[in-house]
Amino acid sequence: QAAGAIDEKEEIEIGRDMAARLLGAAPLVADEALQRYVNHVGRWLAAQSERPGLPWRFGVLEAPQLNAFATPGGHVFVTRGLLARMRSEAELAGVLAHEIAHVVRKHHLRAIQKAAQVELASTALSLRRPDADTHKRDKLLAAGTEIWQRGLDKSDELEADRLGVVIAARAGYDAYGLPSVLQTLQGMNPQDSGLALMFKTHPAPAERLDALHLLQPTLDAYGAQLQLAERFAAAARR
Repeated sequence: QAAGAIDEKEEIEIGRDMAARLLGAAPLVADEALQRYVNHVGRWLAAQSERPGLPWRFGVLEAPQLNAFATPGGHVFVTRGLLARMRSEAELAGVLAHEIAHVVRKHHLRAIQKAAQVELASTALSLRRPDADTHKRDKLLAAGTEIWQRGLDKSDELEADRLGVVIAARAGYDAYGLPSVLQTLQGMNPQDSGLALMFKTHPAPAERLDALHLLQPTLDAYGAQLQLAERFAAAARR
């Protein structure tokens, strides 16, 4: 029971605690205009998802590495390093929509639960112990940190790519935004230290692009929607 079903309220609380840990390691970029812009894009995308009512929050982390993260309940982050490699708002939307898809499908939450259940079972946690709830929460947060380091299952990442493309298209963005970012990553030196965690926790860009070929009709149908390169450049101050 201690590692059983997690309702939405607890999902949000766990995600908030995980986001706090992440921000302890890499703070938000000190640029209020940029943070407002990313939140504007992210919340519009989230409104097109199956869970628009979550307390969605988006942010840019002050980190040179190329990566993006999500926590259960609706916290989504992209690093300054990845943002610097983007060329349009459609590309930003594609990355944010991928992370939104993880939250919508509860990929991190389920992986965290699975890992925590094993740990809780091994310690024979009793519901009668006075700190049972705190102990459970600590195990869930520890499991979440481990998942950031090792990544989700490949099937979860590919599902988030597919759903993310659909969410971005629903929001009016060029459906090729995410594939364009993947092409950029594919063209980079895989030995680049800034890509180490991204390549460790995600399938190779080429594999992700191949999988997205299944959505070719969607990509072609919505590939002429908004890119907003100028607005992105102004917001990112490049």
